[in-house]
Order: sequence, then structure tokens, then C-alpha cells
Amino acid sequence: MADTNGIEDELVFLPLGGCDEIGMNLNAYGYGPAHDRRWIIADLGVTFGSLETPGIDLICADPEYLIGEKIDAVFLTHAHEDHIGAVGLLYPRLQTKAPIYATPFTAELVRSKMVERGVDPSWLKPVALGGTVQAGPFEVTYVTLTHSIPEPNALAIKTPLGTILHTGDWKIDPDPQIGSATDVKGLTALGDEGVLAMVCDSTNVFEEGESGSEESVKQGLIDLIAEQKQAVAVTTFASNVARVKSIVEAAETAGRAVCLVGRSMHRITDAAKSVGILPPHMEFIDESEASQIPAEHILYLCTGSQGEARAALTRISRRDHRNVSLHEGDTVIFSSRQIPGNEKGIFALQNALAEQGVRVITPRMVPYPIHVSGHPCRDELRRMYGWVRPQVSIPVHGERRHIMEHANFAKSLQVPHAVTPQNGSLIRIAPGKAQIVDVVPAGRLFLDGDRLVPEGAQGIEERRKLSWAGIIFASMTLDDDGDILDGPIVLAKGLSETDGRLADESIEPLEIAAEDAIGRMKKRDRMDDDAVERTVGRALRNACLETFGHRPVIEVIVLRS
Repeated sequence: MADTNGIEDELVFLPLGGCDEIGMNLNAYGYGPAHDRRWIIADLGVTFGSLETPGIDLICADPEYLIGEKIDAVFLTHAHEDHIGAVGLLYPRLQTKAPIYATPFTAELVRSKMVERGVDPSWLKPVALGGTVQAGPFEVTYVTLTHSIPEPNALAIKTPLGTILHTGDWKIDPDPQIGSATDVKGLTALGDEGVLAMVCDSTNVFEEGESGSEESVKQGLIDLIAEQKQAVAVTTFASNVARVKSIVEAAETAGRAVCLVGRSMHRITDAAKSVGILPPHMEFIDESEASQIPAEHILYLCTGSQGEARAALTRISRRDHRNVSLHEGDTVIFSSRQIPGNEKGIFALQNALAEQGVRVITPRMVPYPIHVSGHPCRDELRRMYGWVRPQVSIPVHGERRHIMEHANFAKSLQVPHAVTPQNGSLIRIAPGKAQIVDVVPAGRLFLDGDRLVPEGAQGIEERRKLSWAGIIFASMTLDDDGDILDGPIVLAKGLSETDGRLADESIEPLEIAAEDAIGRMKKRDRMDDDAVERTVGRALRNACLETFGHRPVIEVIVLRS
């Protein structure tokens, strides 16, 4: 298809986050000639910091390539943090006035994030389930799916060059407890009309069978909670409102009142009540009152299933929660899975509970299901491809191994073609054969305090190095003739003791090395502060390696008097 100037229109897909990783989703679709494309964005998500990023809680994709482009709309598929967590951070950075569309529950949670970051929430436009929005050359329809959060949606994106189905996160749950089942009729109708490409969740592509239904989890929780004799705490992902509802119903069946513990639990349930997903009359016991209820009649529903340091269950395990405590013989049920990378924190939490005599129950320890995944296994993927019948498969939401396996699996289902993107892969879907035609910058931004900084920012790299090897400070005062008036004074931080002495007591060899280095310098060289800093720094680096076996950060301060 060509525009009036004879320049060919193209339909392109650009993932800037969410490929080669699970999380931090940011996807863009472009239409028009290369020099004048119109864009829509699907999701603005975050991932979370780790021990490799000290001092960093949130990480998001860098949208630099899209800044200044003609963005017609932002569409949010559902309310998980890896899909909405960067709205307040990145929307101002995009320098756009494009509306942000989301279904009611997602919009309720995003609104508070925008206000928290000082972003005008009037740009947020709630759209009805199944609603359709025209955004420039894109006609986008929300298609109801099921997942582990209310109101998950695929986006059916119709353009003059063909239709794309962007699945977002999904599974096939015949009895999801909250909301409607997957809109099979709508998906099949799309397939009948013809789908050019499906951009699809890859998380569980290695798992055979199906992910399982929330109904089975509800019954498993009813059975398990009924067996407990003392206080029970259950931890799960707060965003899984269906699971929260199942836990509440299981508690009621066992004659237990429910106490919500953790800000996210309150925030999610309040949002679910405000849009009618949970009944407004559903009541919970306040933390300050829960201790007055007999142990056999209370259930604590807690955040912290991933061992997060500041989450409610972790604070309970440390005995520093102001209202809630557990005792020997009580039970903690993990109605959740371990997210890869969180194992250390989860095991530390579980060990701390066990040390107190609290029984810890995980999904693998009981014969009935108390957790199911929110992502499709192979049988569900097979059914989705059967309904939609795309000409092209574009796997996303996975590490490299997931994306490559998904592409091979799609081909085994008779999908004619598959493209395996990485973050920054610019894929021309039409016209012609779908293929990667360019690679654009696709970095990461770290939320450092209240500022977004590039991944390679000097301060972040220094902080990482400090966490590995410590730091040495050396200061000295020289006169105008280069003679030492005071010092060198050496201070070590983050280094271990040697030969039974504290690190501060082990720095004498470093002070001697610094003094000797200055002593060996020519008189004229001592007049140059930069030369002194380089010489002393080199001597300290060598002495540290010999004394401590580390190469710490070296800071040399030269004063003149």
C-alpha cells in the first residue's frame, strides 16, 4: 500500500522491553512510511532491582527511540506491574499528549500511580470491556481473556495492512472465579476474518498440558485451611483478586475471620471493590483487632510471597510487625510460585518462620492444588493458535530460550512463519514477508531515588563496585614545597579483618605504601595534585590487593597548606 506520494506504507512492531526477559513490557506498533509513522504503545511496565543493582527498586525500558514520534495512544492490557508500573515514570518522558486507555480495574490502579508521580490523570481514559478505540490508523478492540488478575485483555489491532492480535498475558481458565471466561467466540471470529500476526506470551512454553483453573485452587485452599488448628497466614500475589476471593471464602468455610496485612492487599482489594469486582460489603478485620480473636478463628492474608524485605510476611518473620505475630504451631501457606531470582529471599523467609516453630506449606507439599500459573502451557497455546490461525507468530514475554522454543512450537502448529525478536528489533510485518529490518537502541532506565538514570550511569556502576570490593579513602596535606605536613591518613570501608585484626587496624601497610609512594616522587611532581593522586592511588591499589585480596575503589584527597 502506498501513500499519495508513492511512498510505501509499512506496518511494524517494536518491542523495547519484555523480549529476552520476563517483565518490563513496552511494545510499540507503527504504521505509515518510515519517515512519517504513526505509533501506538502497548503497556509501560517495570521490572525490579536485585543484588546486582544496589539501591535500585524499579527498572523500566528506555523509550528514547519513540520520543518525539507521533504517538496516537497508549493501551494497557492489564494491571500487573510489569505492564503498568512505568506509566507514571515514562509517560512524561515520551513528550506526548496521547490518551492512555485501560479497562476500569486497570484504570483505577493506574490513576493512583499517575497522581503519585505528579502526572495529570486526565490523560487516562477508561474503556469498557470489549470496547473499541480508533487511534489514528489503528482500530483497537479489547478482547477478554483470563489471567491471574481481573480484566486481562488481548488487543485486536486492525490496520489497512492487516490485523494483529497482541495477547498480553493470558491463560485459558474455564472457571476463573472473577470476570468472564476467555472470549473464544471473539478470537475465533478474528481468525475467520484473518489475522496477519499474533504477538504472544511465551512464559510457560516449556510446560506441557494446561496451567489449571482457579476453581481447583479454591477447593484445595478450602480443604487445606480446614485442617489447620491454630492461626493461619496465607501469602499470595495481591494482584490475584480471584485468589484473594478464594482465600476469603476458604476462611469463611473454616469459621475464620480475615485480616489483610500489607499495603498492596488493601490497595488491590479497595480498587476491586470500587469497580464492582469484589462485593462492597466484603469486610476484613483490622490488624489492631486481630490479636483479640482466638487463633483458630483468624486468617492473615499477607503480602510477601517472594520474600520481599519490606513486605508484611517478612516483617512478621522478623518479629518486627507492629500488630501481627505468629507463634509455634501456627501455619503459613504459600499460595504462589517462586519467581526466578527470588529464591534466596523466599528461603530466608521460610527458614525464619520455621525457626519459630511455624509450619510452612508450599504448593509442592500438599496433594491438592493451592496455586496455578497465570500463563499458558503448551495445550493452551495450541488452542489459541487453533482459534486465531495467524500467518505470523511473534513470541514475546520470555527469555531467549522461551522465545526460540515458542517460534518452533508455532511452526509445528502449521503457522507459516515466525519471527524471534529481541528488545530493539524493528519488525516489518507488512507488506511482504515479516522480518527484522533494523535494530534500534533499547536500553534500560533505573529509578535511582526519584530520578530515572541510564543503566550505565557512573553512580550505579560505582555503587555496584563498592558492594563488591569496598572503598579506601586516603587524605594528606602538603605544603607549597611538596613536603608532607599531615598524613597520609587512610580509612577503609567494606573490607574484612586480616590476621585477627579489624579492617581499620589492618591499614597500616596501606598508610606505609602511600607515604613511601610520595617519598619516591620527585619534588616537582609533588607540586602537581593530579600526579600525587595517581601515584598514591596506584600504590594503595597494589597494597590492597596484597593485604586484602581485593581491588577496592580508591579515593585520594590532596590538601595544600
